[in-house]
Amino acid sequence: MSISERDFNKAAAKPVGKREAPFSLRLSFEEKTALRDAANGVPLGAYIKAKLFDEDLEKVRRRNTNPVQDHQELGRILGSLGASRLSQNLNQLAHAANRGALPVSPEVEAELKQACADVAAMRDALMRALGSGGPS
Repeated sequence: MSISERDFNKAAAKPVGKREAPFSLRLSFEEKTALRDAANGVPLGAYIKAKLFDEDLEKVRRRNTNPVQDHQELGRILGSLGASRLSQNLNQLAHAANRGALPVSPEVEAELKQACADVAAMRDALMRALGSGGPS
């Protein structure tokens, strides 16, 4: 038997498509907690491999799994927004302004400024409820 036949037979004897079993590592609760803290959002397997083999870690961006900080506030805001018909009213005002049919008296100007202030207040309240800051 020639060398190439021997190599072929050796390679053919290996099962095709099978992978080696994964390596398991038992950790105490404290050890696993320390690893998670050190990994800072990077999957533990990737973090351990990077540390073990001195590889660079890619920054992992995770989506906030619970973006709503204040569910009650968010519910109040959405309820008032739904009941206000604000979007329909602002759309009618914009349509009238585009046609030139909106008389701009001091009262209309004051109401438009108030509507803008109300929208800004709702935006700020939504931002606070979602935990994104905004004025208090």
